[in-house]
Parts: sequence; C-alpha cells; structure tokens
Amino acid sequence: MNKVDQPLEQMIEHAELLKVLAHPMRLCIVQGLHQKGTCNVSYMQRCLNLPQSTISQHLAKLRSAQIIAGTRDGVEVHYRVVNETAVRIVAALFPC
Repeated sequence: MNKVDQPLEQMIEHAELLKVLAHPMRLCIVQGLHQKGTCNVSYMQRCLNLPQSTISQHLAKLRSAQIIAGTRDGVEVHYRVVNETAVRIVAALFPC
C-alpha cells in the first residue's frame, strides 16, 4: 500500500460510518448513548416510543459497524458507544 491508498481507505471507512449514522433513529440512539453512557433496549424503547424489534434492528446495524458494543448483565444488554469518530461526529452535530 502506498501513501495515496491510505487516505482513500480512510475516506471509504469514514463514508461507511456516515452511511450508518445517516438514519435519524440511529443518530438519535448514538447521541442518547453518548449522553447517558449506557442503557438497555427497554430504556431506549420508552424514550424513542418505537417497537423493540425496530430498535434491535438499528442496534444490529450500529454493532456491525462497530459504533456501539453491548455488555450482557443477566437477561439485559447494556449498550455504549465505542467508536470515537462517531462520538466526534455526534458532538459536532449536537454541541450541547
């Protein structure tokens, strides 16, 4: 790989991250997790007023893009943001 390829690979990686974050509900989930630290699907369901299955689908996309990670606590999974680039994007879009 030469020096020209590395920035292109980084641009592709960032573009893929932006594609995942571009959905309003996923952006809302990432913003909420960033502000709260961690929470489970039940909490998100109450806040977003969406079906659990819809939230789970969005969480799956965020997990597969390595934006969030979950930690199991008994029957619950507590999610948190693990991608620092995603945190910076959300912070830039919602500075408060």
